[in-house]
Amino acid sequence: MGEMSAARARGNLADVLNTVAYSRERVVLTRRGKRIAAVVPIEDLDLIEKLEDEVDLREARAALADIRKRGTVPWVKVKKELGL
Repeated sequence: MGEMSAARARGNLADVLNTVAYSRERVVLTRRGKRIAAVVPIEDLDLIEKLEDEVDLREARAALADIRKRGTVPWVKVKKELGL
């Protein structure tokens, strides 16, 4: 299946879903020739979400390490600097 227009996918949604679910293919949806979305197997989504969680955790740990190294800024000072 690969790539198809969103209009065609709308008319063939059951086929698109079956292809993705059982054949593990990804289907890219287009509008006026431009790629706008994708229908992917749930395993792909699970992997994407796991990778995002790992990135978030890495960034949170780095932020905490930065806080331990540099300290924090009091909320009152932040509000004053922002004019709040």
